[in-house]
Amino acid sequence: MNNNDIFKKLRVALQLRDDQIVEILELVDFRISKGELGNFFRDTEHPKYMDCGDQILRNFLNGLIIHLRGPKDAPKNPLEVIATHKKTPPKKEVSEKPKGTAPKSFGKKPAKKFNAKPVIVEKVNYKNGKKKEK
Repeated sequence: MNNNDIFKKLRVALQLRDDQIVEILELVDFRISKGELGNFFRDTEHPKYMDCGDQILRNFLNGLIIHLRGPKDAPKNPLEVIATHKKTPPKKEVSEKPKGTAPKSFGKKPAKKFNAKPVIVEKVNYKNGKKKEK
């Protein structure tokens, strides 16, 4: 059993998503992207598969301790933290532009919409080197 298998089993047992694992790793000042993290969970035959090194697994386990138990001055109950993993929906990426606002037109008239039919292009015969017998 290698580090990737251990990491996968912990992820499933604790019901963690990629964004939660990234947050756990940031608790110990270890930064990794979701894409890099996904490479550890791929099949060994996949071309983008990466071996999970000892450093990454060690930092994840140290961050997991802080995540589940909390800091020494404010301890948490680990079972309550695990129960919240089921309840929290995945975070959506926040875009800079709010969706409800329309772009401002600075004195421009609105564009007219045409209901024109698309122009049909003639059938094209390609000559790619193969000769067809008639």
